[in-house]
Amino acid sequence: MSIEDKVIVITGASSGIGAESVRQLAKRHAKLVIGARRLDRLNELKAAFPDEQILTRRVDVTDFEMVSGLIELAVKEFGRVDVLYNNAGIMPVNALITGDRSEWQQILDVNVMGVLNGIAAVLPTMIHQKSGHVLATDSVAGHVVVPNLAVYNGSKFAVRAIMEGLRQEQHQNHIRTTIVSPGAVNTELYKSIRNPEQRQAEIKTENEIGIDPVNIAQAVVFAIDQPDNVDVNELVIRPIQQDI
Repeated sequence: MSIEDKVIVITGASSGIGAESVRQLAKRHAKLVIGARRLDRLNELKAAFPDEQILTRRVDVTDFEMVSGLIELAVKEFGRVDVLYNNAGIMPVNALITGDRSEWQQILDVNVMGVLNGIAAVLPTMIHQKSGHVLATDSVAGHVVVPNLAVYNGSKFAVRAIMEGLRQEQHQNHIRTTIVSPGAVNTELYKSIRNPEQRQAEIKTENEIGIDPVNIAQAVVFAIDQPDNVDVNELVIRPIQQDI
């Protein structure tokens, strides 16, 4: 099935990799159903492609009912869901000694439960169709552990495990799985870092070596655009100057 025939749902679509994925897929005439907390940003994206089929809805991925509603919107309007891209995520940075349990909980709620909510919402539809593709934005931090990122690392390692479990459980139903693991990218992810020093360090890194979100979005399109019997399970994409 070509991209222009696919119904693609994207969470975390209001900025960064999510927004750029919307742009790249809209240029390929995909049918898009996009969700994020900032509805105004989604509507701006939609307005930039007036001739394309793009539906928007405010979604907080920690709320299963909202995620389920996004999937239901896609099925109602287009009759199916071919692709779900679980892209929403946050990246607070703090040493474990800070003991910021509320921050830890937020990381788990967004990065882990957000992905699980997407899977739970879309899987019955894809099993019924006997086809589908679930993607998730992981991170190089889901492959390598570094100081001050332990909880974020844990959330992204969890995404890798969950997505591999999904592959093993559902490949016989022709459901494909892909994790996209970026290194430093010029996005708004730094805004979720409350520690001022860590935030400035992340901004500095992104300004100096960060790659453009379009490079990650093109990898997303590549994975989606493979033949139905080809499953690209992992993509790791770093700036050439990144150490880890």
